[in-house]
Amino acid sequence: MLTACTGGGQTGELEEYLQRLARPLDIPAQQPEIPASLLPPRAEALRIPLAGSKLDGLDFLRLRGCSLQQTVAKRNSSLGRVAPPSQRLLMELAFLREAPTCIETLRADGRDELAAIISDSIVLKRSQLPALIFNATLGNREYRDFWRATSLAQDYPGQTSSLVITALEQITTDATRWLAGDYRADETRFELALSDIAQGDGGELLDALSQQTAYLSAANALIGQALAAGPLCANNFQPAAAPILRTVVGKFFIASVQVRASDLNQRYYQLSQPIAQLESLLTGTLPRGYVSWLDQRETKLSAGLQAPRRHVDQLQQLLGTCYAEFAPGPKNDTDL
Repeated sequence: MLTACTGGGQTGELEEYLQRLARPLDIPAQQPEIPASLLPPRAEALRIPLAGSKLDGLDFLRLRGCSLQQTVAKRNSSLGRVAPPSQRLLMELAFLREAPTCIETLRADGRDELAAIISDSIVLKRSQLPALIFNATLGNREYRDFWRATSLAQDYPGQTSSLVITALEQITTDATRWLAGDYRADETRFELALSDIAQGDGGELLDALSQQTAYLSAANALIGQALAAGPLCANNFQPAAAPILRTVVGKFFIASVQVRASDLNQRYYQLSQPIAQLESLLTGTLPRGYVSWLDQRETKLSAGLQAPRRHVDQLQQLLGTCYAEFAPGPKNDTDL
């Protein structure tokens, strides 16, 4: 009956464990408060403003004989001026690829003044490249959508895709190469990678770990109240609640909640590595609003990852005086 009343999935397993733990302890379980989803600030609020160059008002016809002419025309068009950050980055990368050859052509034709304008623009756009990459990736709408949670699937993270991991790794690799001076870019591949990131499960992971923190903290509160009265088993006396609790922990925590916790832990490490690499690459560029959100995000993720270990510590205090397998000692995070 209890299982039928729960929502299924991780929340249902956590709720069932909490209620079954409360019964033999004869302490009412407090319904945990699940914190709201934690989204990054809106992309418009994070976007780093970038100064223009003398090229912004340049008549592209003056660049005759240069392949750069088309790129400048596109950049200075009405659509180019309002291009989304991903397209702005790709146009500036195209400029950085094409500009050196154009400078050689202009100087060969004796147009040194125009060549100097292009040269100055190269210096400016290279200095702006980290901000351009941030605006197009971590500060873009697709990345915010990555952290936007949908309803958690019943078996999350069992059916997650590797596409988002591949996309994050690809963009990190590309960004590293661009910052090193290799400005080649596959526009279609880049835009598809951003689309795959938008479909990723960062928000679901964050919410699942937040739920895990809330429910296991509520379970810890139950145990804390029970321990306030003294050890569960003392002076060779074992209360009737002890074997019931042992069964509850084995069946509903170790065999269910802890298994899901291990899966969440694995998914966290799959997603966190490419994200951390890109954030580290752009450390000096991240705006204050992003850094503040990042700190909150890492705090919530860390709490969720550590929640099972903290609960194991509580269970050891509760049942360690009753059963040898619960006696405190060096354990792995997924072992009791």
